[in-house]
Amino acid sequence: MRRQPCRVQHMRNTISIRLPEELAEWLKRAAAAAGVSQSKVIRDQLEKARTREDRPFLRLAGKVSAGGDLSSRNGFSRK
Repeated sequence: MRRQPCRVQHMRNTISIRLPEELAEWLKRAAAAAGVSQSKVIRDQLEKARTREDRPFLRLAGKVSAGGDLSSRNGFSRK
């Protein structure tokens, strides 16, 4: 069986940004904790932001906590 050659995705787009000290420290800690580069953390966060952008109606899913009976329509409450 012949092995497939390893394909490396080359990233040709670069940006430079200035970060406040607090954000730079968070980035450094997050990358160290995950064992990845700071660039990888940034790429992952950008991908998450892009995914959320595609489905803005879900941005608050799971954020509401309340009692079990939120319905106010007649016939749907469990009184």
